[in-house]
Amino acid sequence: MSQDPQNFRNQISTVTDDGKKRKWIYAKVIKGQLYKYRSLLSYFFLVLLFAAPFLRLNGEQLVLLNVLERKFVFFGIVFWPQDFYLFVLALLSFIVFIVLFTVVFGRVFCGWACPQTIFMEMVFRKIEYWIEGDSIQQKKLDEGPMNTEKILKKTFKHVLFIGISFLIANVFLAYLIGSAQLLTIITEPLTQHISGFLSISVFTTVFYLVFSRMRELVCTVACPYGRLQGVLLDNQTILVAYDYIRGEPRGKRKREENPKGDCIDCKLCVQVCPTGIDIRNGTQMECINCTACIDACDMVMEKINRPLRLIGFKSEDEIKNKQGFKLSKRIYGYSAVLLVLIGTLSFLLINRSEVKATILRASGTLYQLRDETQTVSNLYNAELVNKTSHNLKFEIIPDDPKAKIQYIEKEDSIAYGGSVKMTFFVILPLKSIEKYKTGLSFKLVSGGKVIDRFETTFIAPPKD
Repeated sequence: MSQDPQNFRNQISTVTDDGKKRKWIYAKVIKGQLYKYRSLLSYFFLVLLFAAPFLRLNGEQLVLLNVLERKFVFFGIVFWPQDFYLFVLALLSFIVFIVLFTVVFGRVFCGWACPQTIFMEMVFRKIEYWIEGDSIQQKKLDEGPMNTEKILKKTFKHVLFIGISFLIANVFLAYLIGSAQLLTIITEPLTQHISGFLSISVFTTVFYLVFSRMRELVCTVACPYGRLQGVLLDNQTILVAYDYIRGEPRGKRKREENPKGDCIDCKLCVQVCPTGIDIRNGTQMECINCTACIDACDMVMEKINRPLRLIGFKSEDEIKNKQGFKLSKRIYGYSAVLLVLIGTLSFLLINRSEVKATILRASGTLYQLRDETQTVSNLYNAELVNKTSHNLKFEIIPDDPKAKIQYIEKEDSIAYGGSVKMTFFVILPLKSIEKYKTGLSFKLVSGGKVIDRFETTFIAPPKD
């Protein structure tokens, strides 16, 4: 370890020693094996992120999070406000999965799958390298005088940043209001969609500031996941770590020497870190497990003929005690909870009805005797909500063949995403009534198929 291993805890890596000014990070890029894998995965996620709002399945947008209309679509399945319990259960399952994943693998999601990291490292930083050069050239340009070259490069870079932010803002809005509505906003006159234009402008500004100014501060300051990580990790968690047993003591040496420690203190692992930390100081909240330091260290180890993975995916127990990964009680506990949640969610999704039916006996009414026909009737109010992705024709049929329905307000179809209300009498022969309150069930039929069942109670004067 370093001479003062705890000194790094006294200040954050993105602030100067006096704490008065932000320290801009110029991350060096080393295109090692892991960087290539991360790039391929990032390109896949980028294609998915941009394409998902414009792909359709079962007539619906692939992913839609329309909070305003309270409509959510995931892979062609529509969820309405009546399905809120499913959304809550899915959210709980996702949270438990993240907790379990973090306990086992640390913050690897942040470095490999988080949209913030993907856009920052694989889009905006690459543009910066293309225009301004590598990390050393970027630093010289920033510290140099304001000349023509600097003005042209900075202007060109920020114009591209704004353009890409505008594109991201449009795609983000497509997730919220739908791609069809977004295309309407784009193609129709601006005066007809002032609110849509303002939304795109706000999102564009936010994304531009995030990727041009905030950058790593989103991961180290704004994101709550980094702080959550601190209470979830333990000595068995596999994360990007420095093998201090093998690496210490560090120092400069010739290639042919066989030193006690493998770390030559080149500080290349610090230079490539997008959050500016020294991984050799141990696990830190700022580390996003992007594996850039692994590629950098492997390159050095290869040059000095030492084994690779001085920095690698390791647990503290593996480094200190040479113990392999073991499933802990926490992992078993989280896994059990996750299985229960996923099982419950799967069962509810499989048995989810296409129509939400609610039927209640009209308030303030009792039974009505019909002496001329020796029958008794109850008045009901019903509401049906269409949760399918198409218009729906339906028919309500009592399970009791002796029951008849007499409509006051009759409907036989529900529009997509809509609902209908009906009022009707249910009539039963008086002689068939055995007690004051009787259960009564109905089936909802559409296209010859029973799509839902619902129950209510029927009241009548009991037999003497």
